[in-house]
Amino acid sequence: QVQLVESGGGLVQAGGSLTLSCAASGGIFSINDIGWYRQAPGKQRELVAATTSGGSTYYAGSVKGRFTISRDNAKNTVFLQMSNLKLEDTAVYICNFKLTEYLPGGRVSTRDVFGQGTQVTVSS
Repeated sequence: QVQLVESGGGLVQAGGSLTLSCAASGGIFSINDIGWYRQAPGKQRELVAATTSGGSTYYAGSVKGRFTISRDNAKNTVFLQMSNLKLEDTAVYICNFKLTEYLPGGRVSTRDVFGQGTQVTVSS
């Protein structure tokens, strides 16, 4: 059973930096796209950044130039470096792996897996 473990959230002052990480483990055959979503109270979940297995990246306009997504394929880990944080970046950040996992009987299955979320709070 694939599990994702997130870390790195916390409280930071506006203008500060944080780095989030999310590690996948357990029966992984391959990892395709990886993304970071965030959800603020009363708002819809939004895709903040994503990276493909080929190395392409996507950033939401609100974070472009301030956030950097990267991945360590050897460790099945994705990072989100956040700098010049703003009050509006306050949210629960959730990693998402599109991966193929082993199933009993030698089968594989492709699915979306989400982390448990980590709180990022930016204060003035």
